[in-house]
Amino acid sequence: MRASLLALAVTLALAGCQSAPLAAPDAPPAMASQQTADARFKAVADGWLDGWMRLNPVSATQLGDHRFDDRIDDLSADGRARLVDFSRRTLAALDAIDTQALSRENQVDALILRNQLESDIWNLETFQSWAWDPQVYSGLAGGAIYNLMAREFAPMPQRLKSATARMERIPTLFAQMRANLDPARVPKIHAETVAKQNAGVLQLIEQFIVPNADQLSGADRARLDAAVAGLRKAVAEQQAWLDGTLVPNARGEWRIGAGLYDRKLKFALMSSLSRAEIGQRARTELARVRDEMYGLSKKVLAGRKGAPATPATPTDDQRQKAIEAALELAYAERPARDRVVEDARAALDQATAFVKAKDLVTVPPDPVKIILMPEFQQGVAVAYADSPGPLDKGLDTYYAISPIPKDWTAAQTDSFLREYNSRMIHLLSIHEAMPGHYLEGMHSARHPSTLRGVLRSGLFAEGWAVYTEDMMADAGYMDSDPLFRLVQLKFYLRTIANAILDQGVHVDGWSRDQAMRLMMHDTFQQEREAAGKWVRAQLSSAQLPTYFVGSAEHFDMRRAVEAKEGAAFDLKRYHDRVLGYGAPPVRFVRELMLDQPIE
Repeated sequence: MRASLLALAVTLALAGCQSAPLAAPDAPPAMASQQTADARFKAVADGWLDGWMRLNPVSATQLGDHRFDDRIDDLSADGRARLVDFSRRTLAALDAIDTQALSRENQVDALILRNQLESDIWNLETFQSWAWDPQVYSGLAGGAIYNLMAREFAPMPQRLKSATARMERIPTLFAQMRANLDPARVPKIHAETVAKQNAGVLQLIEQFIVPNADQLSGADRARLDAAVAGLRKAVAEQQAWLDGTLVPNARGEWRIGAGLYDRKLKFALMSSLSRAEIGQRARTELARVRDEMYGLSKKVLAGRKGAPATPATPTDDQRQKAIEAALELAYAERPARDRVVEDARAALDQATAFVKAKDLVTVPPDPVKIILMPEFQQGVAVAYADSPGPLDKGLDTYYAISPIPKDWTAAQTDSFLREYNSRMIHLLSIHEAMPGHYLEGMHSARHPSTLRGVLRSGLFAEGWAVYTEDMMADAGYMDSDPLFRLVQLKFYLRTIANAILDQGVHVDGWSRDQAMRLMMHDTFQQEREAAGKWVRAQLSSAQLPTYFVGSAEHFDMRRAVEAKEGAAFDLKRYHDRVLGYGAPPVRFVRELMLDQPIE
C-alpha cells in the first residue's frame, strides 16, 4: 500500500472513524461483524506500520521499507515524545475494536500489536534505555550504514546517496547520546563495550562506502566525500568523549532488578510462563539432560584405557568426571584458528543436504551467505543469522560468525576452539542456518501478514532453532554419532543455562563466580565461552531466556499435535505448518493449530 493510503488509514483509525468497508448486505450477521472488525483492524495495523516506520527509519530499512533510507532515528526529547504519543493514539484505536469479533489470525496479530505498543511506551517512559544504555546509540549508528549497504536491494548509487544523508545525521545522533546519557546511570561494562565498538562505524565506511564512492560523481560525490570526512571527525570526537568522560564516570548498576525484569520478560516472551516457572522448569531440565549425557558417556567411554569409573548409580563427582572425559573426545577434533568460517560453510552444505534427503521440512531457494561479523556488532554473541526484512524479497540471509580476536593468547584461542569443536560447528550451523534461523526466516517472510513479519517473535525464532538441533540428532545426523548427540546435549545445556543465568544475575544478584560455576561446571562450557556469556548477561536482559522458553514451548506443541493426530502425524507436514504461521509467539501457533481459543 502506498504511503498516502497508509497515512489516510491511520488518520481514520485513530479518529475512531466508522467508515471501514462493510460486509456484503446478504452476509450472515456474525460474518458481517467479523469482516467489519477485520477491516477496522487492518486500518489500525496499516496505520501503525506506516507511522512506526517513519519514527524508526533505521529499523525500517532493515525491515525492507526504503521510504526513509535517508533518515535516522530521533532520540531527542521531542522525538521520544512523538513515539509515545503515536503509540498511545494507536492503542486507543485498538481498544475501540471488538477483538473477539476478529478472525483468529487477526486476534493473534491484535495481541502482538498491543504488546508492541505497550512495550514501546514502557521502554521510553519507565525502562528508559535511552538514558543509560549507550548500546542504543552505537547500534543505531552502525545499523544506519550497515542496513543500507549490506544488501543489494537498490542500485549502488541510490544507496550511496542515502548513506550520505545518514552519515550527515550520525553526528546529531552522537550529540543526542551525549545529552541523554547520565553517566551515573550508565553501567561501566556498557560504556567500555561501546567505547570498543565505536570505531566499527568507520570500518563499515571502509568496507562499503569508500570502495564504491566512484559510482557517484559531481555534486553527489563531493557531498559524499564531505559526509565521510565529517563522520570521521565525529567518530574521533565521540571516541574522545567515550574514553575521557563516559567510561571514567560510568557508575550505573547493570542489574535491572525484579520489577523491571519481570515486566521486560513479559514483553519479550509473551509466554504464559512466569519467571519462577521458567527457573524451576530450567533446573529440572538441567538435571534430566545431565543424566542423559552420563548415559551416553558410559557408552563412548566403555573399554577405553584410563576412562573414569561409570557406575550405574554415580555420585555427582563421578557423573561430572565421566561427562567431561567423554566431551574431551569431541574436543580433540576442532577446526584450525583460521578455518572456522570455512568449516562452518562445509557444515552448512552437509546440513542442507541432510534436511533435503530426509525430507524433514520444505527448503526454500532463497540464498544464505556466511560472513565475518561486522566489527560494530562484535563482542556480544559468537554468531547470528541476519535475515532480510519481511518487505525485502529474494535477498541474502547472512550467517555471521565473529572472528577470533587477534589479541587472544594461545590458551584463550584453544579454549574457544574446544568449545567450538568440529561437531559444535555443525550444531552452530544447524541453529543459525539450516534448518534453524535461516530456514525459519525464509518461511516466515512468506506469511501474508506484514505486521506479523515486522513483529516476528524472538521466542519463536530462537525456540525453533534450538528445537531443530534436537530434531536433527533424532533424525540421525552425522550417522547417529554418539559424540554428536553428546555435544548437542551440551549445546542444549547452554540454552537451559541462559534462562537460569539471566534471572540469576539480574534478579538474584549472582556474582561472577556463581555464574561461571553454572556455565563451566554444571553445563560444561569452556572458559572463553563462559566469560563471553558473563559479559552478554551484563549487557542484555530478558533475551537469553528466549532460547529455553521458546524451545520448551516448541517441544510441548509438537507433543500435543502428535497426541491429537496419532498415526496420521507427518513430521514434514507438521514443520511446514508450524513455519507457515509467520513466527508469532509459540503459544499462538499452538492455539491456531489445535483450534484452541486465542488467549
